[in-house]
Amino acid sequence: MFWLIVLLAFLLTAPAAQAGKANDTLYILHPVELSSVDNYFNTDRLGVVLCHHLWDSLLYRDINTGEYKPNLATSWKFVDDKTLEFDLRQGVKFHNGDEFDADDVVYTLNWVSDPKNGVKTQNNVNWIEKCEKLGKFKVRVKTKKNFPAAPAYIAGVTAIYPHKYYSKVGPEGMAVKPVGTGPYKGVEVVPGKHIILAKNENYFAASPKGKPSIGKLHIRFISEVNTQIAELMSGRADWLWRLPPDPAEKLAKMPKITVKTADTMRVFFLLFDAANKKGRNSPLNKLKVRQAICHAIDKATIRNTLVKGASRLVNSACYPTQFGCTDDVIKYEYNPAKAKKLLAEAGYPNGFEMDYYGWRERGEMEAIMGYLNAVGIKAKIQWMKYAAVRDKIRNGEVDMSHNNWGSYSIPDASAFTGNFFRGTADDNARDPEVMKWLQIADTSIDPEVRKKNYKMALQRIAAQAYCLPLWSANMNFAFTKDLNFVPQSDEIPRFFNASWK
Repeated sequence: MFWLIVLLAFLLTAPAAQAGKANDTLYILHPVELSSVDNYFNTDRLGVVLCHHLWDSLLYRDINTGEYKPNLATSWKFVDDKTLEFDLRQGVKFHNGDEFDADDVVYTLNWVSDPKNGVKTQNNVNWIEKCEKLGKFKVRVKTKKNFPAAPAYIAGVTAIYPHKYYSKVGPEGMAVKPVGTGPYKGVEVVPGKHIILAKNENYFAASPKGKPSIGKLHIRFISEVNTQIAELMSGRADWLWRLPPDPAEKLAKMPKITVKTADTMRVFFLLFDAANKKGRNSPLNKLKVRQAICHAIDKATIRNTLVKGASRLVNSACYPTQFGCTDDVIKYEYNPAKAKKLLAEAGYPNGFEMDYYGWRERGEMEAIMGYLNAVGIKAKIQWMKYAAVRDKIRNGEVDMSHNNWGSYSIPDASAFTGNFFRGTADDNARDPEVMKWLQIADTSIDPEVRKKNYKMALQRIAAQAYCLPLWSANMNFAFTKDLNFVPQSDEIPRFFNASWK
């Protein structure tokens, strides 16, 4: 195996190991550089992870029970369908010593929900109408419309910033010198190289996150898998993730390494240009062509041979445990003969050529390309960075793309189905019926009404083959045997709960 040769060469030339519990620093490897540490100006998974370590939200969702617990708020309630009130925790300080109070909540929520400020995660905050101060430690949040999923969004990704500091330094300052109330505080940020966090010794004892144990977190960016493995095996790194299945299986046999797998909320899916946004008259504008693609791909074989681990097949445009998600939709069995028949009925008896865009999991894309080729569809992979593919999709320039979405770990179908099919920039279906049902599902305060409308929307999305859900992402973690670490399905490593053995 090539990576073993690389590893051996590295070990023969590497200096003494630096990582481990000896200096109470957890050395973490992440494969993708972070565009900004500011929680509201990045869309990378590491940004979500840092959000939970550097900052706090008003609420915190217990991953084991699903319960929303008080965090920066001590209590909360819906006053009416569009109004929430929060009593805030007293005695909490930001990392720079500023006292936390209502001014910070009001400033943060009003600033990030204002489209003029250009936050990258606008879908996570655009439900907020305004936040009002009722007292030094009490606030009221008004929503633009009924939004029953508000607690999920508040707990998941709505970090509270120090208003005096952020109004002075803005996103640029927060990106290099982050300040929050979280269990870890920023020590050093060198863009493209590393991020160093230190334990917040003054973290408030009542936090549902608990007091952190490990002294420092040192995050480095290394994209190449062989180099990551070499760093881990040589002792220069303690923890890595997104490890491909084959090297994960090999590392699991190493005496000083622990390998764990977890299913995650991240769903991979093919997104089709069904709406014909730019009038290109793509073959994928035709239902039978989209259905043919769905029948042409052997999802189970790809999942079993390439994805592996704890991943599961997904049939609906949501993650199975999200509120409102249902598997009661049409399922496209692997049937290449039926795929060819549908192509012929659509006017393509000899198939056609198309571009297939993606930015992640090229091996899976190549397998899908092979299945499509077998029924006459000549797909050519166009490999680009995520932002470039996203922009092309939004501009209606992409026939088919290999997508994945982690819903920002929000356990509600609005974070997936609503994001891609309710008339947003990412909606390549533009189906009026689906949009109508999702509007009701996303805003009704009646759980049964929500479920009913999500089900109707998801069934039509599947029947019209607006996308082809593939599988959930299996996450392989590899880390030193010296570490106590438990992976979770929401794809948020909780280093504040990790400890040395």
